[in-house]
Amino acid sequence: MKPEPNPRVWPGDIYQTFKAVGVKQVAYVPDAGHTQLISNCQSDPEMVAVSLTTEEEGIALLAGAWLGGQRGALLMQSSGVGNCINMLSVPLHCRMPLLMIVTMRGEWGEFNPWQLPMGQNTEKVLEAMGVYVQRATHPDEIGQIVNAGAQLAFNSNCVVAVLLSQRLLGFKDWSK
Repeated sequence: MKPEPNPRVWPGDIYQTFKAVGVKQVAYVPDAGHTQLISNCQSDPEMVAVSLTTEEEGIALLAGAWLGGQRGALLMQSSGVGNCINMLSVPLHCRMPLLMIVTMRGEWGEFNPWQLPMGQNTEKVLEAMGVYVQRATHPDEIGQIVNAGAQLAFNSNCVVAVLLSQRLLGFKDWSK
C-alpha cells in the first residue's frame, strides 16, 4: 500500500488569509485541487461554503453576499473560467469586489487534452475582460499573493483572479 502524501500547506495559507480579510462566503464547484481548502471552509462555523453546479452561479451568489455586507471568494478550476465570461460583466460594471482562486489545468504535465485550450488561455481571457490577474507558482508565496489579491479586490471594488499553477497540484500520472 502506498503511503498517503503529506497534506499541502498552502490550502491552509489561503484559508487563513480568508479568515484574516473577513471572507464569510465561499462558493465553489467541486475540484480536487481545492479539496483541502473547501473542507477547511466547510468546517468553519463562521463561513458558509456553497457548492455550485456551474461557476457563473458563484459570481451571482457573491454579488448578493457583497450587497448584503459580506465578503466572499469563488473557487474554481481554469476550465470553469470560460463559463464565467458573460457573468463577469456584473461585478465589472457594478464595481463589485470579486476574488477568484483558480486552480490551473492544461499546463505542466497535463494528461487531458480537453484541458489545454482553456488552460493555455485563462490568463489572457481574464485580462481581456478587465480582471486583475495574479499568479502563484511556489507554495511559499500563495498566502501573500492571495492576501494581496483580496486587498485589491475588497479595497478597490474590482475583480481579481489568483491563478494557482498546475505544478502546485502535482503531476497526475494516469499511465499506471
